[in-house]
Amino acid sequence: MRTDLIRRTALTVAGIAATAGGIAGPALAAQAAPAPAERAAVSVQAERRPAGERQLDVRYEAQPNFYYCGPAAARNALSVQGKNIDVDTMAKEMGTTEAGTNSINDITPVLNKETGRKAYHSTEMPADKVDGKRVEKLRADIVRAVDDGRAVVANIAGTATDTDGVSHSFEGGHYISVVGYSEGGKTVTIADSANPDQASYRIDVDALAHWIASRGYAS
Repeated sequence: MRTDLIRRTALTVAGIAATAGGIAGPALAAQAAPAPAERAAVSVQAERRPAGERQLDVRYEAQPNFYYCGPAAARNALSVQGKNIDVDTMAKEMGTTEAGTNSINDITPVLNKETGRKAYHSTEMPADKVDGKRVEKLRADIVRAVDDGRAVVANIAGTATDTDGVSHSFEGGHYISVVGYSEGGKTVTIADSANPDQASYRIDVDALAHWIASRGYAS
């Protein structure tokens, strides 16, 4: 399975640092801790987050070449657990070549190895059976994983439109990380290693399910 991307140029650290889109990064972690008098206000603000929403703290990195989307998606997913795994090491374990990473079943074992427990499971999404039941399972799997402090990795293909009306096209296939949800999982947050200018966006879970169709996800 080839995982061609629209943009095949190497992505630089400078480009990553300029990323817009709201994914939390080292700059956020570097902020000074609030003074004692401020801590109560910070705590109250956190408690007032909308019901049915949770976003994980991603230490985002773009993929270094056009065929490393699988290892890069796994690296970004694992970063929410405070891990920083070398993508070359993961690429070897996944059997990634210039044709890409074959399937989600090559990624799930690596996620479990690095997580230190068998938390991840692969789920296939048949192309002709993306019905309400499967969309609901995807929604529930994402909510369960994110509530457990884990990001989901999905293998997608084709074109999908995010909640801002921007289209994301990967006709040859691609891997992305799902790092948050809102509205109880009806809308999910994507961390996309392909382009640091579009590092983060939100998409309806129904659209994500159809994007995954014929492939699968690890949750």
